[in-house]
Amino acid sequence: MEELALFLSAFAAATILPFSSEAAFVVALKSGMAHLNAMVAASSGNVLAIIFNYYLGYFLYEKTKVKLFHSSFGKKAFLWGHKYGYYTLLLSWAPLIGDPLTIVAGLVRLNFVWFVMIAGTLRVLRYWLIVMALD
Repeated sequence: MEELALFLSAFAAATILPFSSEAAFVVALKSGMAHLNAMVAASSGNVLAIIFNYYLGYFLYEKTKVKLFHSSFGKKAFLWGHKYGYYTLLLSWAPLIGDPLTIVAGLVRLNFVWFVMIAGTLRVLRYWLIVMALD
């Protein structure tokens, strides 16, 4: 049951809701949850949430593309996102800016497989680093 709570916490925290999955992860570890169970629960929740964010951005594109391309700033921002989008994903693990970046990745239609490989790996790595720091 603790794993489900951690999964839901990690999922919700990776959306645009303002709270930290890392805090819940540390509490789970400190309360005696097995490291592997905590890693699987938190990582799967977090990765599924960034996939949700990607598709939210992907579908927002259809609703916003007319306004986006009629604005010179919007057009430049879209082209910039395409040019540097994969590099900005390297910040997708970071608090506050990481979750909106996963929405933007969908909005600018970055390749989904590369998106999951980069952003998902960084999300898992973040939890692994926390486990290592607590040992």
